[in-house]
Amino acid sequence: MGREKVWRICGSKSLIGSGSLVLNYLIFWFSVVEDESVLYLAMAPSKKGSKQERKPRSAMSEVVTREYTVNLHRRLHGVGFKKRAPKAIKAIRKFAEEQMGTKDVRVHIRLNEFLWSKGVKNVPFRVRVRLSRRRNDDESSADRLYTLVTHVPVTTFKKLTTVNVDNEE
Repeated sequence: MGREKVWRICGSKSLIGSGSLVLNYLIFWFSVVEDESVLYLAMAPSKKGSKQERKPRSAMSEVVTREYTVNLHRRLHGVGFKKRAPKAIKAIRKFAEEQMGTKDVRVHIRLNEFLWSKGVKNVPFRVRVRLSRRRNDDESSADRLYTLVTHVPVTTFKKLTTVNVDNEE
């Protein structure tokens, strides 16, 4: 069988024939003869130089805008009354950082006003936000990109999904 790794598995008469098999995300070729109760598995040869030829293209380097619905109710469960609105801002910052992959997250004034509109303890259960990853014009900044989080007013949150928005800058 050449220089591939070969495994021997006994008692496998049910797999008579030949083909391919996937175990633990590895592809194996197998061949079983009717007389024998031994199955030989050979690891499929890997593609030559496939990882070296591909250029690493980061999706985080491009400018993009998306709309999300953030469930603040589950993110603020168990938080004390006087800390709910500040914790909501922090939760939205963390959500934007995870989704867009930027450390620099800027929250728009209108979103801040919406979160504080019912007071410090009665934060809205859900909020529809637009996350836009933009290029940083400030040369002294360490980050090349930043995320701007803005509020999108909606009447109902039913049937809303994550939507890619065309940039209209």
